[in-house]
Amino acid sequence: MRVFILIFSVFLLQILNAFGQSEQEAIKILDKFSATALGAPSVSMSFHLVTTDQIENTNDTLTGSIILSKDKYKLDLPDNITWFNGETSWSYLPAEKEVTITKADRKDNSFQNRPSAIFSLYKNGYKSRLIEERSDSYIIDLYPEDIKSDLLRVRLSIGKSQMDIKSLEYKKRDGIVITLYVREYNLKVKPDPGLFVYQPEKFKGIEVIDMR
Repeated sequence: MRVFILIFSVFLLQILNAFGQSEQEAIKILDKFSATALGAPSVSMSFHLVTTDQIENTNDTLTGSIILSKDKYKLDLPDNITWFNGETSWSYLPAEKEVTITKADRKDNSFQNRPSAIFSLYKNGYKSRLIEERSDSYIIDLYPEDIKSDLLRVRLSIGKSQMDIKSLEYKKRDGIVITLYVREYNLKVKPDPGLFVYQPEKFKGIEVIDMR
């Protein structure tokens, strides 16, 4: 029995040591990915967004694009365009022919008010683990420290050569899995500040809902 306990203890220590190394490696990769993105003039992506309901066995897919520059962004989706200049957000719904204007809450660190936070998400409230190292990419999982969180896991695929994101998967407790598949990734665009502001002269006959 003592021999068994000794062998089991050594085996357990090896597992814990491997997990610790895996976490350290994951953080090194994420630090490099974050620094690369935040050091660029902007991050441009075109993507497919797939929402899977594992309970209902359904899939919804949409295509879109986004350009982020620090805490500014423009998001293009089939039924919505959003501009955010760091202070004000404009959400345009073409089908309804209306644009809603809101003011950013500086205490709110969500994507809508502080988009650059997505590149440092892993630093607070998550455990990181390098799941797999492939020839061209790393697979890293983030687990929320809050065991009551609705989120089970975030899985990232990060390209080795350019430290670009290949895919991002959110898996929730309710059976919903949201996966972002990146089609194009560009860190070289130097956007004009006007890109992140709604231009009313380009949209005629639009109802404006100002909630500032």
